[in-house]
Amino acid sequence: MFFEKDQSRGIEGTFMWFMEEVGELASALRDNNDRENLAEEFADVLAWLATMANVADIDLEQAVTRKYVQGCPRCHQEVCTCDLSRKP
Repeated sequence: MFFEKDQSRGIEGTFMWFMEEVGELASALRDNNDRENLAEEFADVLAWLATMANVADIDLEQAVTRKYVQGCPRCHQEVCTCDLSRKP
């Protein structure tokens, strides 16, 4: 929808917009009283993440599938059994 604008903005500019949306999501999570706004902020973060992947010429669906199709990348279980203090 916005590829031309996003591509001309470049990855750095697009990343800055992404970070702004992450901040708005953080505020919405902290407030936790407006479910509609929270849903919109999640949608915005996902859209900007997909936009960055497009600008960087990354197939996001393929990247996620490749990394997570076998389950957790560390313990390789379908339901992660890693220690809670570690990512993921």
